[in-house]
Amino acid sequence: MLSKRPDGFHEIDTGILEIPFYDILEITKSDKFEFIQSGIGVDGSVEDNLCTRAFKLLKRYYDISNVRIHLRKQIPIGAGLGGGSSDAVAVLKSLIQLLELDIAKDELLVLSAQLGSDCPFFVDGGVQLASGRGEILKNIKADMPSCYVVLINPDISISTQEAYSMISCAKSLTSVENILSQPMNTWRNQLVNDFEKSVFEAYPAIKDIKNELYNQGAVYASLSGSGSTVFAFFKEQVELTGSLKENLIYASQLH
Repeated sequence: MLSKRPDGFHEIDTGILEIPFYDILEITKSDKFEFIQSGIGVDGSVEDNLCTRAFKLLKRYYDISNVRIHLRKQIPIGAGLGGGSSDAVAVLKSLIQLLELDIAKDELLVLSAQLGSDCPFFVDGGVQLASGRGEILKNIKADMPSCYVVLINPDISISTQEAYSMISCAKSLTSVENILSQPMNTWRNQLVNDFEKSVFEAYPAIKDIKNELYNQGAVYASLSGSGSTVFAFFKEQVELTGSLKENLIYASQLH
């Protein structure tokens, strides 16, 4: 986290990795707009949901018909995993396809940025560097050999607003891009999530998760985004034990 900007956002330098961990969206044409949500409960009104906001944003610029959106939420809320943002972009992409809209990728990126700072990432996904407030993206190849990734979530919800209110900005001497180009076993002492200091102070259980992941052999572990999820890379598939096993929400081989 480099600094706070005059527009109220923060200047960031970060890396984002897409993994196949999804919510489920079903969108069909309808006589009236309807949003239905199932699975993990989501606080707030239908109007505030990012899926609804994505539909209304597109309707503002295009004369589109109404649709019925069913979101089955599977990604935990306030987990630092970009679940809501990825859903919003998935709605835009699905509407473009369903309604056969002529919208180029550059315009989709602009629309996505109006929904959230991290939304443009989900237009292409993959592995990207994000700077500015998150909307300036660059595709990269991180030094990530085949490894095993796990996500541990302690059933704590941390709002993005809460996380940013606690953070202290600090400039790193080494860019994230340079760090990610180095072997993964060098990341532990160089690749630091600036949210960790304040989040770990407020929620010691999350700090304990990161420490235990290293105790169980992780090559690299970190808070994901603004939390509360902690992710870790292992050289090979691992059978976690204790509280890590209890709070495991995702595990997969990455190639």
